[in-house]
Amino acid sequence: MIQQNKRPNFKVSHVLRLILNTALILLAVTLSVLLGKEIFHFIHFSIFNRGIETHYKILESILVFFLYFEFIAMIVKYFQENYHFPLRYFLYIGITALIRLVIVEHDNPVNTLLHTCAILVLTISYAIIKFSSKQKEKL
Repeated sequence: MIQQNKRPNFKVSHVLRLILNTALILLAVTLSVLLGKEIFHFIHFSIFNRGIETHYKILESILVFFLYFEFIAMIVKYFQENYHFPLRYFLYIGITALIRLVIVEHDNPVNTLLHTCAILVLTISYAIIKFSSKQKEKL
């Protein structure tokens, strides 16, 4: 009589997925609170402050708002697409973050040029992904 090695129905991958999902939910809640705080800051800053520096601060707040928004959207897509992060959301976040850097920190022309080239590379990457997915659909 052969005795089979009985392993419990316990998989490490399920435990790790549970930990990941819990961490992502906590991150989404935290980002939602920060998003609300950014909206409040944006409204307060745009009403009570004047001057050219105010415009840069408001623009920076808007871009930070979009970063929070894109991270939350990416977490939502993760759960909607069967625990998978779409690559295009990482590209959106990278492009938005680099645009924020170009707008906020434009003192060094070489760094601005490098950031702009990085934005171009990310945009081309997105176009390649979009084009290749349309080609796949045609087949």
